[in-house]
Amino acid sequence: MSGAAAVGRRTRWLPPPLVVVPLCAVAFALLAVAVAGRHGAPFPVDRSALDWSVDHRPPTAKALARAVTASGTGVLPWLGALLAGALAGSGTRRRLYGAGGALLFLLAGQAVRYGLVRTIARPRPPVEDWATHASGFAFPSGHTTTSALTAGVLVWGVARASRRGARGDRRATGWPSVACPLMVLLGCWAVAVGLSRIYLGVHWATDVLGGWLFAGVWLGLGAALVRWRFPGP
Repeated sequence: MSGAAAVGRRTRWLPPPLVVVPLCAVAFALLAVAVAGRHGAPFPVDRSALDWSVDHRPPTAKALARAVTASGTGVLPWLGALLAGALAGSGTRRRLYGAGGALLFLLAGQAVRYGLVRTIARPRPPVEDWATHASGFAFPSGHTTTSALTAGVLVWGVARASRRGARGDRRATGWPSVACPLMVLLGCWAVAVGLSRIYLGVHWATDVLGGWLFAGVWLGLGAALVRWRFPGP
C-alpha cells in the first residue's frame, strides 16, 4: 500500500469533529465540575501517580523528562503552528493564510484555557514534590494542552501536504511516504509532554487528562471550521 493510500485509509477512520467535540466537551465538563467540587483536592489516582513519580526519579530519567516538558512551551509550539500552516497551503497566499490561521487557532485556544485555569483555580501538587519550575494554577495543564494543540495542527498540515503529493503536486511528492510515521511521532510527543508533567510532580494526573480533553474539543472545533471554510487540498 502506498503512503498516500495509507494516510487516506487512516483518516477515513478518524472520528468526525461532530463526534469528537461533544464527547470531549462532556468529559471535560464533568471532570472540571468534579475538580471544582473538591476545591482542587487531588483524586486517589492523582495521589497515586504523584507518589509513584516521586519514588522513581533517577537522574537520567529526570533530565529526559525535563527536556521533553520544555518542548511543550516557549517558542517551539508557535513555530510548529507556523510550519503546519505552511505545509497545509499549496501556494504562497494559501501558506500565509494557513500559517496565520494556525497561529490564531493556537492563540485562541490558549486564551480560553487561561480563562478556565483562572476560573477553576486548582492548586498544584506540593512544591516539595516538584522536579522542575512551574507557576500558576493547575487545571487544565498548559504544557499538555499546548503540545496537543500543536501536534494536532501539525497532523493537519502533514495530512494536507500528503494529499497534495498523492494528487501529483511535485512540491509535495515526498510527503505521502512519511506522513503516517510523522503523525504517530507527533501523537507520541504530545502524550510524552503530558506524562512528563505528572512525572516531574508539577501537575496532578487529572490536570493532564483535562488538558487532553480540552485540546480534543478545540481541535475538533478547528477541524469542523476547516472542513466548512476551506474544503479541498
